[in-house]
Amino acid sequence: MIAVLAVASIAAYAQPRAVGVNLGGWSSISYQHGFGESNMLDVAANVILPINSGVGVGGHVTYDWIDPFNAPVPWNNKGEWHWYMGVGGSGGFNFGGTYGSKTYDSWWYAGVAGHIGIEYDFWFPFQLSLDWRPSLGVGTNGGNLGFNVPGLWGGIQLGVRYKF
Repeated sequence: MIAVLAVASIAAYAQPRAVGVNLGGWSSISYQHGFGESNMLDVAANVILPINSGVGVGGHVTYDWIDPFNAPVPWNNKGEWHWYMGVGGSGGFNFGGTYGSKTYDSWWYAGVAGHIGIEYDFWFPFQLSLDWRPSLGVGTNGGNLGFNVPGLWGGIQLGVRYKF
């Protein structure tokens, strides 16, 4: 049993990882954990700022395929370009409140999340990406259950990550 745990720990440690932020429609702290050369788990903890809908928290977890369909990005110079797509889940809660002259109700959402993007891995431990994370599911607004429309336009985000 101890040998199995030791091998699992070494295998998890040997996989590439990255941590950073995504800036855009829903800003988030991001963690990526690679599984070999062609798969990764992407975990994002979202923060909804009081720009137009109140303050909230949420998250996305997706399992992503790197260069799916064996179709890598062809222009690799010093660093490496990759594209990825995946599927997972999302959920969150908005606390509502009064911001300026507007009052917002609290609401929640849960659903299936998609993830598609392109990234550039520099030759040093740094990564930039552009991705989109739509979310399809249910949510509430003012106590009414309905389709989570804001989840479809979470926006394109710029990712900045440190690889280790």
